[in-house]
Amino acid sequence: MALKVAIVGLPNVGKSTLFNALTQTAAAQAANYPFCTIEPNVGDVAVPEPRLEALAKVAGSKEIIPARINFVDVAGLVRGASKGEGLGNQFLANIRDCDAVAFVARCFVNDDITHVEGRIDPLADLEIIETELMLADLESLEKRVANLDKRAKTGDKDSANTLRLVKLALEELNAGRPARTAKISEDDEKAWRMLQLLTA
Repeated sequence: MALKVAIVGLPNVGKSTLFNALTQTAAAQAANYPFCTIEPNVGDVAVPEPRLEALAKVAGSKEIIPARINFVDVAGLVRGASKGEGLGNQFLANIRDCDAVAFVARCFVNDDITHVEGRIDPLADLEIIETELMLADLESLEKRVANLDKRAKTGDKDSANTLRLVKLALEELNAGRPARTAKISEDDEKAWRMLQLLTA
């Protein structure tokens, strides 16, 4: 199973250009207008590993199968995406399906390439992205609490454990921190991943 990485950023920051470079294709259209990418572009890349041939010889392998990474170029995120602005909800669903998120921020000045915020400030752009992902996590978790609480009160241990983790994540998010800052035990890692948090 390949690692799946979402390439995330505001519109017009170079996500599709990066995707094309990583996949060594021109599969993703890269153009100078917001939301050039609507449907996600997906590319599968073999991880270069020069030691594979030597290991195959030692092990007597007939076939060499390199590790793979799937890159997903998703639509640009805008302020308010967690509330459905731009392609918000569609965008967030594409990210939830991924194992990792790679943030892309624009660090170059070019008056011919528009910026949705009307200024070049990579740190502010990253803050917008992180905030929108945190707000989406917050909304997702808050919707689960009542149902989990109800099931936990009937003695459902899995629901009680999930509720405990949801509350832990909510504590971080309500404090303005991404869910990944929560202290999770090794025993809880699998259940934590099942929450499908964007900021974990």
